Amino acid sequence: MKKIFLYILAGSLCFSACKKDDTIDTYVEPEDIATQNTYDDQAIKKFMDENYLDAQGNIKAFSSTDTADDTEKKLSELSPVTLPSGTIYIMRNGAQPVNPGTDQIIKNNDILTLMMKATTYLAINTDGQSSFTSSASFVNTINGSGIPIIDPKFYYISNVEGKKDPLIANATTDAAKQPSYYTIEGFNEAMQKFTAFKDYSSGSPYNLQGVIIVPSRAAFARDPYYTGYSSVSLRNKTFVFNFQVYGRADRP
Repeated sequence: MKKIFLYILAGSLCFSACKKDDTIDTYVEPEDIATQNTYDDQAIKKFMDENYLDAQGNIKAFSSTDTADDTEKKLSELSPVTLPSGTIYIMRNGAQPVNPGTDQIIKNNDILTLMMKATTYLAINTDGQSSFTSSASFVNTINGSGIPIIDPKFYYISNVEGKKDPLIANATTDAAKQPSYYTIEGFNEAMQKFTAFKDYSSGSPYNLQGVIIVPSRAAFARDPYYTGYSSVSLRNKTFVFNFQVYGRADRP
């Protein structure tokens, strides 16, 4: 009888241990937003060490079993530039417009045409190590329709009197009447470091120009935001943009 009891006890302990190992840590939002900012920065660094750009400029994760990518450079080795907001941009060599004219310079209120894959991540800390989890697609014209997105409101939305965007003009809350409710500050900031292509056909094969990584503090952080963008929460989310600017135009 004692042996049976011991077997049952051992089995219970084994089941409990296995159950504990399979448990996924639940994210608990840090009270201090500075802590989340630290998680973001550490997770971004890890992300840049674990990913590279393929022949068309797509972000790819290094394989632990395939040696084909062993000679590829990490994103962290591609001269990333960090802006004051914490946003990071990477320009891909050989993928920028050649001798761009002044009409290809991107301004903060331009109408942009973008081929893009954008993904959101949540940075969490487990046992002192920060990494990204909860990845979700934000925009994907590359694997989706294959048709560039034109004039995204997360880049610019008009709040000029007499020319207000309908979303702002018809807003019913104070927060929704502000451009910051819709725009991603860090994306707008970093995009102006790039130049647009000219007369690039929307049906032409893409050759992505680079990467923009926007930590949550330069995105929506914990502020109210336009929920029409995504069915998942964008609170505390870091955005990773992989893109090509097919064209730009002055806003009327």
